[in-house]
Amino acid sequence: MNVLLAILWKDLVTEWRSRDRAVAMGLFAMLVVVVFQFALPGGTGGPRARELAPALLWVTYVFAALLGLGRAFAQELENEALTALALVPTDRGWVFLGKAAASFVILAFVQAAVAVVFALSFDVDWRPIAAPLAGVIALGSLGLCSAGTLFGAIAVRTRFREVMLPLLLLPLLVPVIFGAVRATSGLLADGAAPFASLQLLGVVDAIYLIGAFVGFEYVLDE
Repeated sequence: MNVLLAILWKDLVTEWRSRDRAVAMGLFAMLVVVVFQFALPGGTGGPRARELAPALLWVTYVFAALLGLGRAFAQELENEALTALALVPTDRGWVFLGKAAASFVILAFVQAAVAVVFALSFDVDWRPIAAPLAGVIALGSLGLCSAGTLFGAIAVRTRFREVMLPLLLLPLLVPVIFGAVRATSGLLADGAAPFASLQLLGVVDAIYLIGAFVGFEYVLDE
């Protein structure tokens, strides 16, 4: 637990001082929203845009998360600190949890800002469903950060890590995106997320979290 808190604190303090990941993720997400504004044939204020809003929101979140997760281990790689992480005198799963928690917090701030911009751009009012929507986003982000942190550690040592991470991660994110979009669509249409979607998110999050916690023991050795 001390390792988790130490890595979480280190990553958050480093990000607060540089703000490179958060700013890059935020700007990239805003650009994706602008592209969607021009790409929709009927504009962003019609019923078709409102129907597509949950899917477009989560596509934006996934793209922003990929950019941030690709940089999760960049500092350790540049400073040759991956070896030090591998020598931590405890289960390496706690290292994974610390890195995943830091990515989760950074992504949460970006998602909050993007949700506001998205609401203004697509004329969608999130306020009546703000609390349950935050829960759905948290569930989806947990799956994103769990699988993304594991594969980010794998891809960071490869030559084309910016390409390898999406190739490795996107197929695993299909159930996360499916459940998150269905849950968000249900909230926007009826004010309640379908239980099946929440159940899917919960099961996938548990599988990815446990699998990454156990598998991270071997990732740092490679």
